[in-house]
Amino acid sequence: MTDLHERLTAMNAVSACKPIELPEDKLFRRLSRIVSSYLEPQQVEDIRRAYTVSAEAHQGQTRLTGEAYICHPLSVALILADFRMDSKGIMAAIMHDVIEDTAITKDQLREQFGEEVADLVDGVTKLTQLDCKSRAEAQAQNVRKMVMAMVKDLRVILVKLADRLHNMRTLGVMSPERRRRIARETLDIYAPIANRLGMSEMRQELEDLGFCALHPMRYRVLEKAVRKARGNRREVVATVESALKKRLEDSGLPRCEVIGREKHLYSIYQKMRGKHLSFSEVHDVYAFRVIGDTIDDSYRSLGVVHNLYKPIPGRFKDYIAVPKGNGYQSLHTVLVGPFGQPLEIQIRTRAMHRLAESGIAAHWLYKSEPESGTQSSQVRAREWLKELLEIQKNAGDSLEFLDNLKVDLFQQEVYVFTPKGKIIKLPRGATLVDFAYAVHTDIGNTCVSARIDRILVPLQTVLANGQTVEIITAPWARPNPQWLNFVVTAKARSSIRSYLRNFKKQEAQSLGQRLLDQELRAQGERLDDVAEARIAALLQILEEPSLEHLLENIGLGNRLPFLVVRQLLPDQPGGSRTASDATDRTAGLSPLIIRGTEGMVVSLAKCCRPIPGDSIVGFFNPGKGIVIHLSECNNALEQGRKPLNWLNVEWDKQVQGEFPATIRLELMNQVGTLATVASTISRMKANIENVQITNQDTQMSTDTITLLVRDRVHLAAVMRELRKLSVVVRISRIKSELRKRHLHGNKTNHSD
Repeated sequence: MTDLHERLTAMNAVSACKPIELPEDKLFRRLSRIVSSYLEPQQVEDIRRAYTVSAEAHQGQTRLTGEAYICHPLSVALILADFRMDSKGIMAAIMHDVIEDTAITKDQLREQFGEEVADLVDGVTKLTQLDCKSRAEAQAQNVRKMVMAMVKDLRVILVKLADRLHNMRTLGVMSPERRRRIARETLDIYAPIANRLGMSEMRQELEDLGFCALHPMRYRVLEKAVRKARGNRREVVATVESALKKRLEDSGLPRCEVIGREKHLYSIYQKMRGKHLSFSEVHDVYAFRVIGDTIDDSYRSLGVVHNLYKPIPGRFKDYIAVPKGNGYQSLHTVLVGPFGQPLEIQIRTRAMHRLAESGIAAHWLYKSEPESGTQSSQVRAREWLKELLEIQKNAGDSLEFLDNLKVDLFQQEVYVFTPKGKIIKLPRGATLVDFAYAVHTDIGNTCVSARIDRILVPLQTVLANGQTVEIITAPWARPNPQWLNFVVTAKARSSIRSYLRNFKKQEAQSLGQRLLDQELRAQGERLDDVAEARIAALLQILEEPSLEHLLENIGLGNRLPFLVVRQLLPDQPGGSRTASDATDRTAGLSPLIIRGTEGMVVSLAKCCRPIPGDSIVGFFNPGKGIVIHLSECNNALEQGRKPLNWLNVEWDKQVQGEFPATIRLELMNQVGTLATVASTISRMKANIENVQITNQDTQMSTDTITLLVRDRVHLAAVMRELRKLSVVVRISRIKSELRKRHLHGNKTNHSD
């Protein structure tokens, strides 16, 4: 390809002599008229240069519609011109496909149009050279790249949304499968992004076009039903509009404008689907807006409409005092209309209305009007993008990031307060853990309990509007994997996953070093004394990128420390030992001390539930680390046939914490029996984790109870007290899952 600068110079020379007359000139002349109305002549000339380059680069390319390809970027630029986008944004729109679909590079664009335009074009460009296993992963990678570009410059997403909008308008020529895929992506990602940025008009068009492409039959049926109902409901709309206008004028608000509007089809469809309604049962197909000059007009108008029609309790929302996360402000109320049907009314100022329709694009559309609130919209958008950046950093891969993004986009908000009165916005269904992470990541990572309106409640409690929340933290606390079962915010989910991922890695490396040191000490060596050259040779043999990675794999059970030492010290005697000699090997090793706080890489087997004081043995479980069993556990005896996979372990003398242990009770089937047992357990300062009734008749009940105890001595004390109860016939500790199943099948054997 010839140098872009030379080609541009040549084309400018030709155009100076004889204007280029292409079929696309009509679109460009229309674009020129619009941008000339608000841009400087030099900026319009820069846009013409961008058009010339893009037209030349795309020459010979056509769309599936049959038109020249350049018509698409020009149409995208026209959509942005209606928002009065600046010159660089328009130029990026005209050239948004040149890097992806032509031989022009980002460096060439930077040389001719500057760094800003080149970055904008590159931000919209898809990642074409992707090593992805699936289309979903490729989509996730592209969305992730786009979001990162959005963080740097909001115009990237505006160009991308305009690009998607024009593609959706011309979707009919594509195959049904491709139409559905693009429509689903639009409804899942781009329409919610437009909504998150407050761009209501663009969101509604994207949703209706996506609905039409994804469910064409449903769209046609619903459109026909709405069209048919218009005549029947026109009288209702006219009556309500007239009554509202007259009452507002009589109340001294003649400048307030009343607009009756028909809800868009996708909104009606979502309501029918979400509430399982037929179309005839959807009464609020029409909504009304009252638009005034000032905030005072809005609140006065609210009083007027509430005096005209009765409000429905619980259906009023004040988004003026507490704006939505995207900056949207309005008063929402639902009234009982003149025909007994619910009427939805939105009341706002003209500036709020413009912001509600255009969202972040209002920054360019109304930038000459500082009172319009566009700066607030910009700030809120940047705060959201900052949150997305944190989510992106915590995400493990692009698919996880895309899942978190979708969670963040599809949310209805609740508003709660900190003890100091600060308002925190959260999605509906959010819990106290979501609130903690919304305040700060460190607060979320160390939260242990919370108070709602001064009452202590569990962390999984779902929040409601207007509550005051106080989070209680502890320096020793850390995220619990079970939190992932009830958190709903993307920030909380990604932060928990990130912490657990990094924490497990650190734990695995620490455990791996302990295990390797233990094996080396048996050979009279220390890891710190091993020559770096020998370690480097070992890493090369094992194909490990670093010592830390090797230690992590040892800690996770992916590599056995005994075998690693054999390769690290090949000159030591016994280098050719077989697995049958492993028992002799372990006899010379000091046991690994188990403290109970090792975390995810050292776990207690659920089949036998060992507790401090028990005789235990450890087994390597690839990918999970070490699993601790009771020495007499049936599963442990089975694993003992693989001596290379097990190691000597002992409980630490000072182990602290609570550990689960399972007991089996045969009880008299009387009223209050279980309460008596629970009361005794509580008196002995043990907690009940789970109760299961395994067998019951009119006289006897066999219950399995999982307790949380400190150690074997504590469990024995609890069992002694339970044995004293008159309702307890037999009691035993269950030490093996296999033994437990045997007990259930043989009722005559009640001892362990």
